Amino acid sequence: MARSAEAGGLVIEVRHLCRVLGDGVAGRPVLQGVSLRIERGEFVALTGPSGSGKSTLLYLLGALDRPTSGEVWLDGVELGGLHDDERAALRRERLGFIFQFHFLLPELTAVENVMIPMMRLGRLSRQEYTQRSRALLELFELGELADRKPGQLSGGQQQRVAVARAIANDPSVVLADEPTGNLDSANAERVFGALAGLAREQGRSVLMVTHDPDLARRTDRQIRLRDGRIEAREEET
Repeated sequence: MARSAEAGGLVIEVRHLCRVLGDGVAGRPVLQGVSLRIERGEFVALTGPSGSGKSTLLYLLGALDRPTSGEVWLDGVELGGLHDDERAALRRERLGFIFQFHFLLPELTAVENVMIPMMRLGRLSRQEYTQRSRALLELFELGELADRKPGQLSGGQQQRVAVARAIANDPSVVLADEPTGNLDSANAERVFGALAGLAREQGRSVLMVTHDPDLARRTDRQIRLRDGRIEAREEET
């Protein structure tokens, strides 16, 4: 896949990351000595069997969990040294999250759902929130559906609204946990295309957990986990 002209420069660095669930001898290692790097504008697939540690790694990269040992660096900031309020601010400002289930608020319209991260960050006026939200929905070919509620949208449309919401605050990194896992093949292709565009056209770094080998092959490279360790890295050919 073609890389963005803006690509280049280290965005994520993970050093000897370990995560153990539980205490003492009863502790279960989920990640064991994981080290990796992701550059700006890369679209990377994180693959591996169920239970290999993919989602755990994603949550650590997203400052949603703390490692047992090791370091996670995001844009030159080591996450382990941040207090909880600093971690929350970093998530709002620098990270976008997409999950297998869109988690849109059913009582709000598409445009109102996209506005939520901007309102939490609190840097724009109401008019600016609305204008940016509508522009993002247009970007993902959802402009005509902006005033519909999630129940009036298809699964693929709902997930594209979730993609728009994930980049509402212009994050440098988008973390996607099985974003196509609940979709049919046609809608999965549309969502994949939206994610690819974030990297290729906008220069964002995208890390996508997926069980779909076809989609994984079409990213810039794959990182495969097994039993909490990196089993292989596959570069684009």
